[in-house]
Amino acid sequence: MGFRDFHPAVLATALATFIAFLGIGVVDPILPSIAKELGADHFMVMFLFTSYLLVTGLANLVAGTLATRIGSKNTMLVGIGIVAVFAGGCALVSSVESMAVLRGFWGLGNALFTTTALAIIVGVSAGNSGRAITLYEAALGFGIACGPLLGGFLGAQSWRLPFAGTSVLMLLGFVFVATTVTEPDTEGREGVRALIGTFRHTGVRTNAIVGMLYTYGFFTVLAYTPLVLEGFTTMQIGLVFFAWGLLVIVGSAVLAPRLNARFGTPEVASAALTAFAALLCLMWLVSSPMVLAGLVVTAGLACGLLNANLSTLAMGISTHSRPSASGAYNSLRFTGGAFAPIVAGYIGGNYGAALPFLLGAAVITLGLIVLLARFSAFTFATPDAVGDH
Repeated sequence: MGFRDFHPAVLATALATFIAFLGIGVVDPILPSIAKELGADHFMVMFLFTSYLLVTGLANLVAGTLATRIGSKNTMLVGIGIVAVFAGGCALVSSVESMAVLRGFWGLGNALFTTTALAIIVGVSAGNSGRAITLYEAALGFGIACGPLLGGFLGAQSWRLPFAGTSVLMLLGFVFVATTVTEPDTEGREGVRALIGTFRHTGVRTNAIVGMLYTYGFFTVLAYTPLVLEGFTTMQIGLVFFAWGLLVIVGSAVLAPRLNARFGTPEVASAALTAFAALLCLMWLVSSPMVLAGLVVTAGLACGLLNANLSTLAMGISTHSRPSASGAYNSLRFTGGAFAPIVAGYIGGNYGAALPFLLGAAVITLGLIVLLARFSAFTFATPDAVGDH
């Protein structure tokens, strides 16, 4: 399927997703510079991710509800506008504490965007939601991949420039979405109670818990690793995570559809969790920063498979509205990720720089156990049915 086969709104939203997720990866290469120039330790710097992710997770509880009331497009525009304002604010602050507060508001905007972007893509995909989700995850991965490259390039001049650059890109994204994205078919209004009610479904609950545990490992790699790549320049860190992001795209857009069609979505997710846990164990064992960088890049394949498959399951299981289904999944997903940076920063600073990777492997393994224990909840995701989800 080529780009011309997608609905224009799907392509427009995917491009906006790419721009939005630049803002996650753009921080990676400049973390050591922020720590040095603002006099903060690893634990404090990790608050930049934790505040962002925690607010993102909690805000997803209301993002879906808001979208059913004012529309997915309007909600997405509000989210993009918030990110543009507070990303610009991060370029002006002089303390990690102030930046962490602004990053929290940035997370609010991200929640409003991510919930509605996925809902719009699925809503207008006309029976091809599986392929549309693949495109969404590819755009997400490419945004995260290019973010470190942008951060490394601009951050080599000043750590403030990547934040300013993100703000400008989000303003462009706002104009782009406002003029090109169309509203999908209207769904009935649902409140927060309905969103929470989605967790009564065993499959929804299981998938959200697995997503939460996986995202812990994901942000252990994304947020913590830049601080322990000793001897790497800002640009070199950006290149490492650019390569990682490219493999995220390969995993989500190339491998996931083919492997799912042959083996089934939950089966592939189980294998990817196993591989990711093994890679984190290797990160714990190695002592060479170059080898660690290679393992980080390789982990992109597993992350891509899991991003695509867990999102596919989230949107395919629930009988509630698409914004509510997406909001329920993302609320736990990002809440799990919120604890990874701060826990990794504390453990790494006090008990050994490599130990956070072992903890990440243990958390991922727990996610695998949860998935295998409730495998029957995903029997709908057979190889023949994957394309419908």
